[in-house]
Parts: sequence; structure tokens; C-alpha cells
Amino acid sequence: MRTDTPEDFRPAAWLADLRRAGQLLTRIPLPGDTEAPPPGALARALRVFPLVGALLGLGSGLVLLAAHLLGLPSPAGALLALGAGMVLTGALHEDGLADTADGFGVRRSAAERLAIMRDSRIGTFGVLALGVVLAIKVGALAAIDPWLAPAALAATGAASRAVFPALAIILQPARRDGLGAGMGRPSAATLAIAVALGTTAMLATAGPARGAMALGAGAAAMLAMAWLARRQVGGYTGDVLGATQQVTEMVMLLTMAAGRP
Repeated sequence: MRTDTPEDFRPAAWLADLRRAGQLLTRIPLPGDTEAPPPGALARALRVFPLVGALLGLGSGLVLLAAHLLGLPSPAGALLALGAGMVLTGALHEDGLADTADGFGVRRSAAERLAIMRDSRIGTFGVLALGVVLAIKVGALAAIDPWLAPAALAATGAASRAVFPALAIILQPARRDGLGAGMGRPSAATLAIAVALGTTAMLATAGPARGAMALGAGAAAMLAMAWLARRQVGGYTGDVLGATQQVTEMVMLLTMAAGRP
């Protein structure tokens, strides 16, 4: 069932979308809706997810730069930056990564995998996935010039949030309830806006060549996660969205760090 809403380009609509996106993606206290949002409102808000992601990445990058100015070693600065990001988001996407790894890591039916993903307890696969992704991100950030880190994290934060509307169009919700089903199906215009924002942020930061490579690698990672989600549970969930964001961001950070001194 489609629940998307027509695109509304009035300033008030953009502000409402930013508020809804900020409420979902961050722990920053924001004023709530005084009444229930119309059907599909969250689906339309996906268009500004890259903007919120850019701000979150910028905040994390500034923490890394501050650690560098204080003389801390690169790995410590990278860990502090990633930790700051988790505080800002409430580890929302990291939680999705762990739950998805636990569900996808077992040989069970799709229904059993979905039940495991809904379980709040973390298993072996979840711990390993979090540890590996975190370690790779730390290594990538340690290879990037600290003065460029705020821009790099802003770019990957923006581009990796563009996968949300992409997955919501490519796949069907794996459940009849939950965030994935309740979000609704975004329009093609919503996807185009989100992709344009993420692409612009990446190309402006990393340059045409390296930026295009990072975007290509991120798109490949997103498609791989989409294929895996379809195979494992028949579609996407909120956890799958978070896991895809984490994997895509990791791949793009690696691409941006490749070849740097």
C-alpha cells in the first residue's frame, strides 16, 4: 500500500520535514507535532535525511578535529568522533546493524529471523558486526587529514542517509508493522532530492574523482544490502535501514581514505 504524499516545497513543509527527520534520527530534543502527521509524512521527510546526516557528521568531525588540536593520537580522536555521533543519534543505526547481523547470521526462516531482529538482546553476530564496522571506520578516519575530517564525515553522513528512500523504493516492508511499514513508500521526487543532496555533499567535499568513487562504492554496498535483505527476510525493516546506512558509510569512508598519506 502506498502512503506517500505529494511533494510540498513551501518553507513550512521543509521545516516540518526537518523536524520529523531530526526527531527520528537524533536524540536532540525537538518540538513535536501538535497533531498526528498526515499519512506518508515521514516518507516525504526522507528527502531531508541527508541534511540531518550532514549535520550529525559535521558534529562528529569537529570532535575529531578538537582531539587532534589537543594532541591526541589519531585512533583516539576517531573513536571520540564516532562516540559523539552515537550520543547524538542514540546509536540508532548501530543498533540496527547489530540486530540485522543477529537475524541474518542464523539459518532460520524469514519469520524467525525477523523475531530475532526484534529481540533487544544482542548476540554474537551483532557484537562482531559492530566491532568490525567500528574498527574499519576508526582505521579510515585515522588515515584522513584531521582538518578534512569534519567535511568528510559530513559528506558520508549525508550520502549514507540517501539510502533510506532508495531501499524503501527498491524493497517492500518485511513486516506489516514497525518503522519500515509505518514509514510509507517515498515518491520518486523524494528519492531524487535525497540523492541530489547526498551526491552534492560528497562531490563538493571529496572532489569529482574520489567523490564519484566513494558514491559508486556506497551504491554498490547499498545494492548488496538490498539483495541480502530480500533474500533473508523478504524486504526491509527499520533495522535493515540502519544497517545499510552503517555499511554504506563505512565503505565510503574507506574509499575516501584510500591512497591518503
